[in-house]
Amino acid sequence: MQIAIIGGGIGGLAAAIALERAGHEPVVYERQAPEAALDQQGVFLTLAINGQVALAALGAGEQARALGFATGGIRFASGRGKVLGALPIGPRLDDGTTARTVRRTQLLALLTQLAEARGIRIEQGRELVGVTELSNGVELNFADGSTARADLLVGADGLSSRVRRLVHPGARSPRYTGVLNTGGFARVAGVDWDGGDYWMTWGHRCFFGHTVAPDGEVWWFANPPEPTEPPRGSLRERTPEQIRASLLELLADDAGPAARIVAATEGSLQLWAQHDLPSIPRWTTARTVLLGDAAHAVSPTTGQGASLALEDAVILARCLAADGQGSSPARAVLATRSGGAVSEALAAYEAARRARVEKIAAWGRRTGNTKTAGPIARRITDLMMPPMLKLAGSASAQRRQAWIHDFDPTAHQA
Repeated sequence: MQIAIIGGGIGGLAAAIALERAGHEPVVYERQAPEAALDQQGVFLTLAINGQVALAALGAGEQARALGFATGGIRFASGRGKVLGALPIGPRLDDGTTARTVRRTQLLALLTQLAEARGIRIEQGRELVGVTELSNGVELNFADGSTARADLLVGADGLSSRVRRLVHPGARSPRYTGVLNTGGFARVAGVDWDGGDYWMTWGHRCFFGHTVAPDGEVWWFANPPEPTEPPRGSLRERTPEQIRASLLELLADDAGPAARIVAATEGSLQLWAQHDLPSIPRWTTARTVLLGDAAHAVSPTTGQGASLALEDAVILARCLAADGQGSSPARAVLATRSGGAVSEALAAYEAARRARVEKIAAWGRRTGNTKTAGPIARRITDLMMPPMLKLAGSASAQRRQAWIHDFDPTAHQA
């Protein structure tokens, strides 16, 4: 089956690899170079255990374990420098595997390499402007006037998905969370490697997170609050110098190294508005399907965005494979001839994914809301967080949260 994939990010490339392994013929259409896309996607991410399991299903388990560095836990502090507690980031497997912190460019480079090694075509500069769903496939229209035909369309084009807007025009739009996002890399005297753990600080006026790589480089992000969503495109007008100065002002009253880290950061700083996506009624039609952030963008506080997209890719391919193992092209041939087979497979994919990702999204919204707390709420947080973190870190609480990380997409029966 010929499959058009819109979006050459993590989800799109993973879907292409998984679907090719299942016997299909995917083509990835990306409107810009992956490096340019990073301007809107952040600088690094957490690759959770379940994301690493999904990468292994794509044939990249060993390479995944070489990305970035191990990150076993999160430590929390107040803006006054009080240590509030700590939590693990998921389980540690018997072989020592734990969550990893990786540069987004690293993961994209790995997926691109895997796709190219399998002969998957990736076309840059192809901006989708129209979709016509036919009885036996889809027709795509691009901004340069070109067209393409495919048996199936996969929308993996992120939070602001063009595919979602074209195919599901009544779907709800992304929801602004009340904070912006920025980050970078720095080397700061006195901020040393601490086992790879994150430090998350509820500052007086800005939430700040950082970790230190084994080579001593500090990886950091900040979430400056901005109650009203900035007009589209306006954040690009703020210069790196303005962003740095604003951050330093927000962090000036906080204990800890946040201000020193920002001051020591070289290179350009950029801002993004942080969104999540309310539940949309449908992810599929007879010949189209949404995947990753296009279907279910979750708050970055979950550390699950990339991992869920990787899970999606593996399960979608399994639903479109005859034997449920991704090794037979028989269903691909059937699906080319029968729209019913395609729609049934897509419905099975959505049914397999929706409950899990919406539960994680709800959890992320509850966690993310604490970033916009005012001064009084922050004082309450300082008092309440230590016992709450102690309870959340207990063995029984961790067992109750194990469903997030203890997930193997290859166990799904298509």
